[in-house]
Amino acid sequence: MKLMTKGIEKKLPELGTHDCAGTEDIPVVVKYFTPDSSWTWYVTEGEREGDDWRFFGWVVDGMGKGHYPEFGYFMLSDLESVRGCLGLSVERDLHFKANLSEVM
Repeated sequence: MKLMTKGIEKKLPELGTHDCAGTEDIPVVVKYFTPDSSWTWYVTEGEREGDDWRFFGWVVDGMGKGHYPEFGYFMLSDLESVRGCLGLSVERDLHFKANLSEVM
């Protein structure tokens, strides 16, 4: 599955766009997840860096709301290299639509 598409690229605000916004006002542009482990990345902003992309968003490690959720930066290349416990790669949730406040 292709993790970055032209459609996502067009919707993705630049890094820092939502610095002063409340979470209820910040849309999640794309949700990535590992189908065989408990990691989820909710992307809210991003910018191209050479041949790669730097994203910012809500990262959840753990079941449900997660044990160690945090805001953070992560690279598309890192997501492409991640494998879960059964060796499955990161996938993109094709039908996910929510604001950040709904996933926190």
